[in-house]
Amino acid sequence: MNQALTELGDYIGTALAVEGAGLAGVNDELVLTVPAAEIERTLTWLRDDAQCLFKVLLDICGVDYPEREKRFEIVYNLLSLRHNQRIRVKVAVDADTPVPSAVGVYSAAGWYEREAWDLYGVFFAGNPDLRRIMTDYGFEGHPLRKDFPLTGFVELRYDDEQKRCAYEPVQLTQDFRDFDFMSPWEGADYILPGDEKAGEDGTGG
Repeated sequence: MNQALTELGDYIGTALAVEGAGLAGVNDELVLTVPAAEIERTLTWLRDDAQCLFKVLLDICGVDYPEREKRFEIVYNLLSLRHNQRIRVKVAVDADTPVPSAVGVYSAAGWYEREAWDLYGVFFAGNPDLRRIMTDYGFEGHPLRKDFPLTGFVELRYDDEQKRCAYEPVQLTQDFRDFDFMSPWEGADYILPGDEKAGEDGTGG
């Protein structure tokens, strides 16, 4: 990490009075891990402390590690415009443990928490409007969980031609794509979309 980020990490490690907190530098980024019960107080401190001033909540997202006892990580990405610094705050919870909502600290947290609830099923206690936001109404399950089945689910949508709501199987087409992880411009042993317009020498015509 650069010198400024290292100094900020030292300051947070000394000044932040949260039991069970951990601080590390990962890929030139500062990562703070705190217990779920302390997330609201931690975010408030990071927002208001004069040496931090992380007043912008960029994102809240989830990560699923099914093999862990606390399988979900909730990740808060914060930005300080005053100090031109970023920090990542993480909370680990199991499928049944609610996370205190950050809406009281950052008003933008409302929709981010709705997205994490919709896609991962992590409940945010205190969120005033915790509804699905990405999936359609009537959808069952949480599709970004690693154990979410790719078949067997139905979704409800409005069919404009039939002028009524219709239940249909969920279409997760990414399950049927073929990725070779090669450059799209070279190395593939099949014709890529658009290549049929080029000649064998690659000059066109």
